[in-house]
Amino acid sequence: MKPFAVTVFAGLGLLLLSVHGADRLEERFRQFDTNRDGALSGEELNASPILPKLDKNGDGRVTLEEAREAFPKLMAQQQAAGKGLPSGASFGEGEVAALTEQPQRLKGSEVGVGRRVEDFELQKAQGGSLKLGGELNGKKAVVLALFRASCPISNKLGPELARIEGDYAGKGIGMLLVNTAPEARPEAVAKFVADYGLKSPVVQDPAQTMLGAFAATTTTEVFVLDAARTLVYRGAVNDQYGLGYAKETAGTHYLRQALEAVLRGEPPGIEAVSAPGCALELTRKEPVGTGSLTYHKDVSRILQANCVACHRRDGLGPFSLESYADVLENAGMIKKQVERGAMPPWFAARHSGPVWANDRSLSDRDKSDLLQWLGAGRPEGAAADAPLARKFSEEWMIGKPDAVVQMPQAIAIKAEGTMPYQHSVIETSFPEERWVQAYEVAPSARAVVHHVIVSMHEKDAKPGVRTNAADGFWAAYVPGNSYRVLPEGFAKRLPAGAKLKLQIHYTPTGKATQDQIRIGLIFAKQPPQYEVHVSSVANPRLSIPANAPNHLETAQKVVPGEMMLTGYMAHMHVRGKAFKYELITADGRTETLLDIPRYDFNWQLQYDLAQPKFVAAGSTMKISAVFDNSRGNPANPDPTKVVRWGEQTSEEMMIGYVEHFTPWPGATGAKVR
Repeated sequence: MKPFAVTVFAGLGLLLLSVHGADRLEERFRQFDTNRDGALSGEELNASPILPKLDKNGDGRVTLEEAREAFPKLMAQQQAAGKGLPSGASFGEGEVAALTEQPQRLKGSEVGVGRRVEDFELQKAQGGSLKLGGELNGKKAVVLALFRASCPISNKLGPELARIEGDYAGKGIGMLLVNTAPEARPEAVAKFVADYGLKSPVVQDPAQTMLGAFAATTTTEVFVLDAARTLVYRGAVNDQYGLGYAKETAGTHYLRQALEAVLRGEPPGIEAVSAPGCALELTRKEPVGTGSLTYHKDVSRILQANCVACHRRDGLGPFSLESYADVLENAGMIKKQVERGAMPPWFAARHSGPVWANDRSLSDRDKSDLLQWLGAGRPEGAAADAPLARKFSEEWMIGKPDAVVQMPQAIAIKAEGTMPYQHSVIETSFPEERWVQAYEVAPSARAVVHHVIVSMHEKDAKPGVRTNAADGFWAAYVPGNSYRVLPEGFAKRLPAGAKLKLQIHYTPTGKATQDQIRIGLIFAKQPPQYEVHVSSVANPRLSIPANAPNHLETAQKVVPGEMMLTGYMAHMHVRGKAFKYELITADGRTETLLDIPRYDFNWQLQYDLAQPKFVAAGSTMKISAVFDNSRGNPANPDPTKVVRWGEQTSEEMMIGYVEHFTPWPGATGAKVR
C-alpha cells in the first residue's frame, strides 16, 4: 500500500468482507470458494472468527444457502452496534473493515529491521542443508520467502514470486523458498513449486530457530537480507491479496521496491509492513541480532538506521557518526542526547495512536542496546560483521530534479545576532501547468537557514511583502524536513508561470555569509488522481501573559467537507512548550490525532501518517498549545512582555498545519461521496 494510498472499504459481516449489499454476496462467495466445491472451509475463510456464526449445521463448512440466511442478521447486528455500511464510498472508499486484513505499516526497528542476522543453517527439502551466509556469497541480497502449500494466499502469491525470481536473478539477488510446514506431504510442496514454475531452493526450519528469531507471523512474509546479512525489509510481497479481499492488480509492490532500493545501495522507503496470510504459531526464540554487543555488528547498524542521514560528512548534523572513531569521539554527547530523548528528533507521544510513516524515534531495544554498549567498554568487534556502507546523494535527496528554480539574488547573512525574516519571490517560467510529485528546498548555506515557508501564487498575482503563514504552505524547509516525495498518483499543482514566495528565517553562526536558495522539482508523468494540499487551524489572537510558565491557548475549526488527512506539522516560536491536535466528531467524541508533550522550536517536524485518516464533514479540528513565557525558559527574549501573534521569532505563532488530499476533478477513478 502506498504511504498514504486510499484504503479499500471492505464492509462488515461474514465473508462479505467486501460486500456492499446482499446482491453481491454470491459474487463474493464464488471468489472465496477457491476449490469450487460450493462451500467455504476454514482455510478458504483464513480461519476467520466469523465461521461459527455462518456454519449453521456445524460441519466446518459454509454453503451459499447458510451465508444467505445469516447475512441479514449479521448486518443488523453490525448496524445496531454503530458499525453498519456507509451509504456510499468516499475517496476510494473509506476505511478498512474489522474483518479484512491488508498490509499495515510497521516501524522497522521494532521488528528487527536494521539488525544483523545470524548465519542460520536450514534443511533442504531434497536433503542436506545450507547456510544463509553461503547463499549470500557473490550476491547483493537474498529473499527468504515463506510459504505453505495449503495456504490460499501463499498460492495466490506464487505467480508473483516466480516473476520476481526471474526478474532479479540476473541482478545478483537470490531467493530461498522457506516451507513453514515441514510436516506437509513432500508431494504437496513439490506441486506448489511446480505449479508456479519456481526455481529457487526450497528449505525448511523444523526447529523454528530462524523463524522464531525473526518472530515470523504468517505464511506469506518475506525477509530481505543484504550482502552483510542485515535485515533491510520484512513484510508483504505486495498488497494485491489479503484476508477477505483481492484486487485486480497490486497497488504497491513492497518487495520489488525493497529490492530496487538494495540495488541502488539505499534503505527501502518502506522497511516493514504486516503480511496478511495464514497465521504461524512459533516457539519464540531470541530475536535477530541478540548476542554480545559490538560496534560493527550492532551499534553501527543502529546509527545507520537512525543517525547518519544527518550525522555524516557534509550532512546537516554538526559531526559525523560514520566510523568507530567518530562514535568514540562523540560518545558522551550521544549518550546525553539519547538518554534525554533529544536525539533522534521525534517528539510525538508514544501511545496506542497512529503509525507514523516517518517515525524517527529509537525503538526501546535500540535505545537499550546503544546505551548498554556506550556504558560497557564500547567494543569494536570484527570488521567482517560491519553493515554495507550507506550511500547518499551528492546533491539532491530526491534524485535528479526535472527542473530547478532559484532565488533571483543571494541574501547576505550577518555574522552575529539575529535577523528578521527575509523574503524573496521566484518567478517560474513553465508555459503550462505542472504537477509536482517531489520537491526539495536546498539552501546554498544550510548552516544559517532555520526554516523556509514557500507559498504559491498564480502568474498574475502580486504577493505582498508579508506572508500569511496561517494560510498553509505549498512547500517547506524546516529542521528535519527539507524535501517531500509524494506517492504515485498524488501531486501538488503548479500553475503555468506561478510565483513561489519564500519566507526565510536565518540564524547567524558567527561568520558572515550569503545564501541563495534553490528548489528542485520532479514532475508527475501524468496528471494525478489526488491533489495534495496544506491547510491549517490557527489562533492569531494570541495573548500570552508576562511571566506565565504554562499558558494554554486553543483554537478550532469546523471541517467543511470530507477530508483525508495525511500529516500534521505544528508551528510555534521559542515560547512553545507543548502542542496537541484533537478531532471532535459530530456526535461529541474526542480523539487525539497528535500529542507533542515536548515541543522544540529547533525541530519543527512533519508527522506523516502511514495511512490516511478519514474525517467526516462537520467534525471539528481542535488545537491546543502551551507557552512558557517565564524566566525559566532560556530561549525567551523577554519574559516581562505580553506576547502576541507576529512573524518574527521574538513574537509568537500558533498554527496546526494539516496535509490532506482531494480527488482531482480531471482524474478518472478518483471518487468523492
